[in-house]
Amino acid sequence: MSVIKYESAVRPPLVDGSKTYHQVTEDIIRPIETTPSRLWKIGFAISVGLLLFGVYSVYREVTYGIGQWNLNKTIGWGWDITNFVWWVGIGHAGTLISAILLLFRQGWRTGVNRAAEAMTIFAVMCAGQFPIFHMGRVWMAFFVLPYPNSRGPLWVNFTSPLLWDVFAISTYFTVSLLFWYAGLLPDLATVRDRAKLKWRKRFYGIAAFGWTGSTKHWQRHESLSLVLAGLSTPLVLSVHTIVSFDFATSVIPGWHTTIFPPYFVAGAVFSGFAMVQTLMIITRKVLNLQEYITMEHIEVMNKVIVLTGSIVGVAYLTELFMAWYSQNPYEGYTFWYSRANLFSPYGWSYWGMMACNVLSPQIFWFKKLRRNITVTFFMSIIVNIGMWFERFVIIVTSLYRDYVPSSWSYYYSPTIWEIGFYLGTFGLFFTCYFLFAKWFPVIAVAEIKHILKKNGDSYKQQGDQPELEKKSLEEFEHAMAH
Repeated sequence: MSVIKYESAVRPPLVDGSKTYHQVTEDIIRPIETTPSRLWKIGFAISVGLLLFGVYSVYREVTYGIGQWNLNKTIGWGWDITNFVWWVGIGHAGTLISAILLLFRQGWRTGVNRAAEAMTIFAVMCAGQFPIFHMGRVWMAFFVLPYPNSRGPLWVNFTSPLLWDVFAISTYFTVSLLFWYAGLLPDLATVRDRAKLKWRKRFYGIAAFGWTGSTKHWQRHESLSLVLAGLSTPLVLSVHTIVSFDFATSVIPGWHTTIFPPYFVAGAVFSGFAMVQTLMIITRKVLNLQEYITMEHIEVMNKVIVLTGSIVGVAYLTELFMAWYSQNPYEGYTFWYSRANLFSPYGWSYWGMMACNVLSPQIFWFKKLRRNITVTFFMSIIVNIGMWFERFVIIVTSLYRDYVPSSWSYYYSPTIWEIGFYLGTFGLFFTCYFLFAKWFPVIAVAEIKHILKKNGDSYKQQGDQPELEKKSLEEFEHAMAH
């Protein structure tokens, strides 16, 4: 008698309820085919409003110059580069969930990888705007690209980490986009085949690139996924490492440190997973996908958050220790006065960062809190506030007091147009995400079906019955045929 092999019952199921292949398709594809809910419309309207405010803020900066931002001689980077590094960090979890967890065959990624990949693309779109508009004369942005030109000896500086950013982030965006779209193909074909309106069938037919579900197509899909995962894995480490070099290769106290690359990567994964939690908790509620984005997914991601939060905490303490141990008066002043002193002009931001990033995630050592939706949602927002504070602390508290006291700037605060630009990127991010959730499956249908027989709730309970094996085979053949 043949026997179906099941995953250990020790691990909770990743798909709740007694689901068949057809029910999986219905539950995940139905939101695309129906009219958007009231919550979707309200969220989309707010996002578009923020986006329009951001567009006007950028218009002010481009028309009247960089003076619209409250940057000065000493603090040449402010909210713009803070937000740039923050958004790049947000995009890290998508690539990690997609690439590294795919290579390690982690089944729990399937419920969240599609939305995390989309989040990566939208976050990088938001991040890339800040350095471009920080140039002031944005129409000269093509000067950062090395190409044969008629400008004589005027070439980009290949030794500058700022140029490495251009290469790293553009490569990161391209590979992430390919990864996301390649994974969509089987699901787009499913939407195409279910479409009743002619324009929908044509739109999704073009988007699916002629996918038929043949053995050859699945083989190529698997090969492409593995190749892109192999390309993406070093990008997870390289992109934020290169962003950290913008600071670490300088001689400014607080920046000139070799711990930045691993510390930035850990912080990026930390903030990225927190944003995934925020989006997933909202998505599972609005689209009624609680049986596919389960408490198991949420708990595992909270474990990653407490791990990376602890790594970031060790990095903070290492910086303080080295500032004391090195006996460098400039490093000591930056860390022990400008940052760690609660009564210094920016002491509040440093201790806010420590409270949000180091202390608060430690509650996830308790299983009951890891599996609490309300606590998780609140903590995901707290973590990203703390990670924004981290980037603000690194940039502003290292710049506002230079080596020369005559150039000291005693306080920096953003203008309404700097804040507007930041809010505008939130508008762009959520506008894109709402459109994605309306027109594309937010969960990978094909991948959920792939793990259903070993990770589904009902299949774990029913055991290895020969009748179930026969029924499973028939369902699988039927699903592949359609």
